Amino acid sequence: MREAENDPHDGKRKCEALWPIFKIAHQKSRYIFDLYHRRKEISKELYEFCLDQGYADRNLIAKWKKPGYERLCCLRCMQPRDHNFQTTCVCRVPNHLREEKVIECMHCGCGGCASGD
Repeated sequence: MREAENDPHDGKRKCEALWPIFKIAHQKSRYIFDLYHRRKEISKELYEFCLDQGYADRNLIAKWKKPGYERLCCLRCMQPRDHNFQTTCVCRVPNHLREEKVIECMHCGCGGCASGD
């Protein structure tokens, strides 16, 4: 995480400089989610401790438990107030419904996190 924060962002757009940080935060949250909910390798106490200490994003994990949000990349991609026309992010559109096949989320750099992909 420290390397991602100190990485020079010359020539990158302002939003692109934050993409590695979003990616690392997503990976940490997904790892803790998988350890507890899928593999059952950590106890509830350790899971709650990780969430309380900020090692994982509690709100993102709560969304992953709901149907249709299993592959959600970040919470900003589903908030309508952060996007044009008050809709969700383009990365939430399934691959077969996209006009452009290669897309990149403006907020986190995601290439597609729709559950139907």
